[in-house]
Amino acid sequence: MTDRFVIPAPTPGPYPLGSASQPQPGVPQGAVTRHEWRSEIFPGTVRDYFVYVPAQYSGDEAAAVMVFQDGARYADVAGSVRTPIVFDNLIHQGKMPVTIAIFIDPGIFPPTRPDREPVRNRSFEYDTLSDQYARFLLEEMLPGVGADYRLTDDPERRAICGMSSGGICAWTVAWQRPDAFRKVLSHVGSFTDIRGGHVYPFLVRQSEPKPIRVFLQAGANDLDRPAGDWPLANLQMAAALHFAGYDYRLEFGDGAHNFEHGASILPESLAWLWR
Repeated sequence: MTDRFVIPAPTPGPYPLGSASQPQPGVPQGAVTRHEWRSEIFPGTVRDYFVYVPAQYSGDEAAAVMVFQDGARYADVAGSVRTPIVFDNLIHQGKMPVTIAIFIDPGIFPPTRPDREPVRNRSFEYDTLSDQYARFLLEEMLPGVGADYRLTDDPERRAICGMSSGGICAWTVAWQRPDAFRKVLSHVGSFTDIRGGHVYPFLVRQSEPKPIRVFLQAGANDLDRPAGDWPLANLQMAAALHFAGYDYRLEFGDGAHNFEHGASILPESLAWLWR
């Protein structure tokens, strides 16, 4: 246990995208392909997923792996986060290893009639504190992608990221299976009582530390709902990680429940996570 956690003053916005989130001359560009998956771990669901393969990948050695929840939003090179461009730049600069990214959308149950909408399975998959999503990754998605590319099985070279409920999902995967994932990036994570996630700060304090490195981004103007206060929940999580002696970092801004701050510091957070 180290010294007492100190609540940081929020770093003020705005939070623009920097040069590392823009294509740079002379930087090799990876390729992103779109696919569909029908799950047996989440029976009846179907989802899109996207695979980013860096230009430096040759297949001679197993690549590091990073998984992203709400994959389409993270994978969009014209969107608010532009993760593939950031990967291109950081891999080229040697600030992260040659890493294949798997961007996975939450599952949906297809409509049973033309006049009905799909049923979203996002909250069940992301906010549940069981090992089910970890098993989905380890038993389905990683072997599926691994059939086409050499992926590492070293937990130190596997990372997982998400925003909101996807953020707590990233933590749950590593918490449940630190033998498989040991790097977590959470953007405005929902460590609140949607499906019991508010207990994590207490579990962290009362359990032996697990070999997880975690980067938390949170905003002072995030949600305040019956399920909890999102800024407070993230501060409580950071305080628990601090108390338990985890390798963690908190970036606390004045933003709301969106990608802006997390996208702005994505290059910095990835470099820290993979250092």
